[in-house]
Amino acid sequence: MPAFRLLLLFSALAFLVTFVQFGIVSIAFDKLGLSQDSAYLLLLATLVGSRINLPLFSIAAEPPRDLPPQRAIDRLLGVPVLPYNGRTLIAINVGGAITPVAFSLYLLLHYPLVPIQVVGVVAIVAAISYRTSTPIRGVGICMPMLIAPLAAALFSIAFNPELAAPLAYIGGTLGVLIGADLLHLGSIRKLGSPIASIGGAGSFDGIFLSGMLAVLLA
Repeated sequence: MPAFRLLLLFSALAFLVTFVQFGIVSIAFDKLGLSQDSAYLLLLATLVGSRINLPLFSIAAEPPRDLPPQRAIDRLLGVPVLPYNGRTLIAINVGGAITPVAFSLYLLLHYPLVPIQVVGVVAIVAAISYRTSTPIRGVGICMPMLIAPLAAALFSIAFNPELAAPLAYIGGTLGVLIGADLLHLGSIRKLGSPIASIGGAGSFDGIFLSGMLAVLLA
């Protein structure tokens, strides 16, 4: 791992620890019934997992007309740029997809949530995420930060005010993952990238933040 990215990783870890210590993220985890130790563990798993992409399959894709901005920046920083061979490797990010999904399953098992309410919130957030997200060449899937967590929080409160926090987290994370990432897989072939990761940048991408913000708002 390049020294620059290693420095960013440790800086981000220090920031997250400070963030939890001040009690901002702790409030969200507290509403989900997690201890501070469990909160640290989940954040650490998310941060470390953001560096891990597990390959799933590859699809035929359009060739890039020029070097996408992020790949150009990576080249300037000395980060190896994968050659484009006419196919895009679809991967899943551990921190940005697998960890939030696993935690959502944990919440489903530990709270008496009504399945139809869970499906309803996830479907609504997925539809909103799909409509408001846009595939951008050389960048990935982008969407406004607050729309998904606001929708997850509002509909969770409307459906089940007593269990709004876990319902909002599940709706916020799974809704964004399905609507912004999975439903846009067909657009990935137009981005001209050698690899596309479901879950994006991991701990700082819209999936994880949507879950946290939705809980805080619920």
